[in-house]
Amino acid sequence: MFWKRSYRMNLFKYSSPQTFYPLAGKLIPWFAIGAAILIIYGLYIGLILAPTDFQQGDSYRIIYVHVPAAWFSMFLYVVMAGYAILGLTFNAKLSYMMAKSIAPTGAMFTFVALITGAFWGKPTWGAWWVWDARLTSELILLFLYIGYMSLQAAIDDTRRSDRASAILAIVGVINVPIIYFSVKWWNTLHQGSSINLTTSPSMAAIMLKGMLVMALGFWLYSAAVIFMRVRREIEDRERNSAWINEFKE
Repeated sequence: MFWKRSYRMNLFKYSSPQTFYPLAGKLIPWFAIGAAILIIYGLYIGLILAPTDFQQGDSYRIIYVHVPAAWFSMFLYVVMAGYAILGLTFNAKLSYMMAKSIAPTGAMFTFVALITGAFWGKPTWGAWWVWDARLTSELILLFLYIGYMSLQAAIDDTRRSDRASAILAIVGVINVPIIYFSVKWWNTLHQGSSINLTTSPSMAAIMLKGMLVMALGFWLYSAAVIFMRVRREIEDRERNSAWINEFKE
């Protein structure tokens, strides 16, 4: 019981900007290196080792970027909303900073998912864009990210902008299950999930490996970029604090 209590105390230790700032600085290089290695390896598997699809040929290979990007567009939004809830519940400054720092990366992955989907859809469906339920709900997700960032920028008072954008993030999280279940709820052109928890994957093992390696690489990339952005946010908000000037000297 003591070690569990001690472990929880160690986690809470890094819940303040002052203790999280140096930790993030130490982790960023490792996350960045790991992300570069895994993304290169994942692209090698997807572009070189994975077999050609008998129906789509080589055009399907964009799946190794498209699917992990789509995963993280949804995952990061849920994490952002989670930090927004923590910020509103405990008035935790770091939680608000984390949510704000996640938004640009989540928006980037959403944009990548939409663009790569268009390039994949053109040879598959014969059109760059269709108002499919999955595509439309993913586009709404991009608008939610943009709305969150715009609201943050529009309000000068930091506390008010944090709380207002947090409410938007929490309300918008309802769109995530809509994206995920859209192919089951509506008759869509978009194919169903290639990976789920109840059935075996509908792809070759090497293809699944490439996709999972890319996803892990995207996770490390997200952590590196978000931590860098959080550190800059801490520097800006805590610029008048003595401790931040000590770290920067």
